[in-house]
Amino acid sequence: MKFVLSIDQGTTGTRAMIFNHSGEEVSKSYIKHKQIFPKPGWVEHNPEEIWGNSLTVIKEAISSADLDSNQICSIGVTNQRESIVAWNKETKKPLHNAIVWQCRRTAEICDTLKYDGFFDIFNNKTGLVLDPYFSGTKIKWLLANSNKVQDQLKQNNLAVGTIDSWLIWNLTGKHVTDYSNASRTLLFNIHSGEWDNELLEIMKVPQSILPEVRPSSDKNFYGLTKNKILGSEIPVAGCAGDQQAALFGQTCFDEGDVKNTYGTGNFMLMNSGNQAIKSETGLLTTIAWKIDNKLTYALEGSVFITGAAIQWLEKGIEILENKEELTKIMQETPDTQGVFFVPAFVGLGAPYWDSYARGTMVGLTRGTTRDHIIRATIESICFQSEDVFQAMSKDSGTPITVLRVDGGVTNCLPLLQFQADISNVIVQKSRVNETTALGAAYFAGLAVNYWEDLEDIRQNFLIEQTFESTMTSEKRDDLKDLWKRAIERAKAWVEK
Repeated sequence: MKFVLSIDQGTTGTRAMIFNHSGEEVSKSYIKHKQIFPKPGWVEHNPEEIWGNSLTVIKEAISSADLDSNQICSIGVTNQRESIVAWNKETKKPLHNAIVWQCRRTAEICDTLKYDGFFDIFNNKTGLVLDPYFSGTKIKWLLANSNKVQDQLKQNNLAVGTIDSWLIWNLTGKHVTDYSNASRTLLFNIHSGEWDNELLEIMKVPQSILPEVRPSSDKNFYGLTKNKILGSEIPVAGCAGDQQAALFGQTCFDEGDVKNTYGTGNFMLMNSGNQAIKSETGLLTTIAWKIDNKLTYALEGSVFITGAAIQWLEKGIEILENKEELTKIMQETPDTQGVFFVPAFVGLGAPYWDSYARGTMVGLTRGTTRDHIIRATIESICFQSEDVFQAMSKDSGTPITVLRVDGGVTNCLPLLQFQADISNVIVQKSRVNETTALGAAYFAGLAVNYWEDLEDIRQNFLIEQTFESTMTSEKRDDLKDLWKRAIERAKAWVEK
C-alpha cells in the first residue's frame, strides 16, 4: 500500500504527517524550534535547526507508521510563508538566520518605498502592500546588511528563498519554489506569473539568486529525494504556502469558498477563481495555487497575532497554566466585563496595516480578573477575524454564509461559537484539524495520480462540528463598536 507524506514547516515547529487515500492521518511527528529575538520587533529562526528537525520528523513519521520509505509515493511541502533564508550553494550552509514573517526590522525600508511613490506599483503587480511582513524587503535588508551574503553574491554562490525552497534544496538539491510562495515576496507579478524585472530593480534584488517558480502540484516533480536522506528516491512534487495549502486541504475548490486558519496568526482566504480581485478594503490579492496551466487566485486577510497571544498568556505573563484551561475559562466566564485586548505585538495586519500599532488593553477596572483578561484575548482572535470577514464580503460583493475553520486554536470550541456569534455566520470545523499538512499532501498526491482529480479529493472532506449564531444583532453591534474604539487606541502607538 502507498501513502503520501507532508512536511508542514510552521512558525513554532515542524510537523511531518503521512496520509492515506481517504485523507486520513496514518502517523505524525512534531518538533518545536527556538524563537530568536535579537532586538525588539525582530524575529529569527535557525535554518539548520529547521532542516534538522524536518529530517527527524520525516523519519519518525515513517517509523511510527511501520512503513518503508519506498511506500511513500510522493512528498509535499508547506511552510510558514514570507520567512526567508539565504545560503551558500556550494557549502549548502545558511549565511544568516531565517528572517521570520513576523519580523518588523524593515519597517523603515517600507516607509521609504511608500514615500518614494512605489506603493501602487507594488500593489498593482503583486496584490500585496508595502509591509515588513513580506519577503522582498527582508531580502533587500540582507543584501545590504550581511557581509556573508554580499560575499557570496559576488562569487555567484548565493541562493535566497522562502522556507519551502530551503527544504526542497536540502531534500533534492534543486532551487525551486511554487507560485503561491512566490506571490508573497513583493517581487512576483501575479498577473504575468513571473519574477518582475521592474520590482527587482526597485528592490535591488538580482533574479539569479531567486528560485525557479513551479506549479503547486508538479507532474514533472521538483526533484527526487537523495538516496542518503531517506534510503530511496521519492518524488517531491507538491508545495504551497501554509495558508494556500489549508485552503486546498479544506477542499475550497470553488469560487467564493472561504476558510480561516487559527494558528500563530489567523489567515482567512477566499477562493476567487481566475479573478485577481483588487481589494479596496486593505486585503491582499494572492495566488492560491497553480495546477497544470491554471492559476487560481485568492483574497486574503492576514492577522499577525492570535494563537501567539495565547502563547503570551502562557509563557509571557504566565497567567494561563496550559491551553487546555481555555475551554473551561470561556464556559465559566460569560463575558469580559468590558475588557478589550488588541494583541498588536508586531503591529496590525489586515485590514489596517499599521506597523506602529502595539498591544493595548482597555476597559480594566478594579473588578477585572485573570479570567476576564484570558477571555478578552480569545475574543480578540474572533474580533480580528470579523474585521477581515467584513472586508472580504465587501471586496467580493458576495455575502459569506459559511466559514470553514482549522488550526490548533479551533480545539477551543467556545471560541468557534463566539466567532459564529460576532460574524453571524455558520462555522464548520473540519474533522481533520491539520488541513495545512493535508493540503500539501493533496498537491503532492495529485502530481503522481495518487488522487485522480479534485473530485476524488473532495469526497474526503468531513465536517466534525457546526456552530451557528445565538447572539442578538443589538449585542453584536455594541461589541463591534467597542472593539473599533479599542483598535483606534492601539494604532500608531510607537514612533518610527
